[in-house]
This record gives sequence, C-alpha cells and structure tokens, in this order.
Amino acid sequence: MPAIDIGRIGVIIAGRRAGQKVVVVDIIDKNFVLVTGAGLNKVKRRRMNIKHIEPLPEKISISKGASDEEVKEALEKAGISLE
Repeated sequence: MPAIDIGRIGVIIAGRRAGQKVVVVDIIDKNFVLVTGAGLNKVKRRRMNIKHIEPLPEKISISKGASDEEVKEALEKAGISLE
C-alpha cells in the first residue's frame, strides 16, 4: 500500500464524500492530513483522518501546503483527473 505523503492522490472511503478523489497537500500529524479536490470535484480543502483515505499509486509533485491552483496545474501536467 502506498504511503500517505504530500502530493499523493487518494480516494475517500468514509463519509458523505466517499468515492471522491483528493490530493494530500499537508501532513498535520500522525492521524490527520490536509486534502483538497482543487475545485475539480466537490471536495473542499479540509482536514481528514488518514483512516478515511485509501492512497492510490499516483503521486504529483507539489510543495507542502500548495494552493488549489498549484495542485490543479500539477494534476494537468501529470495528466491525472480527479473525476
């Protein structure tokens, strides 16, 4: 299973946003990360328990705390869709 790190694409597996893809933009602590859908889906930038994210093999190159614009650009460059 891929590690949860900055730039990792993941799928939410719990809650009302289950099934949506997100990008990890920051690691808060050992239990929580900051994720965003970068305006490409219904997921707003928010703190999320890592137990609720299934990491995917895809990863984009972004800096810690990257803005939604930077995340969107990196996703386009990598040819990855969050749909």
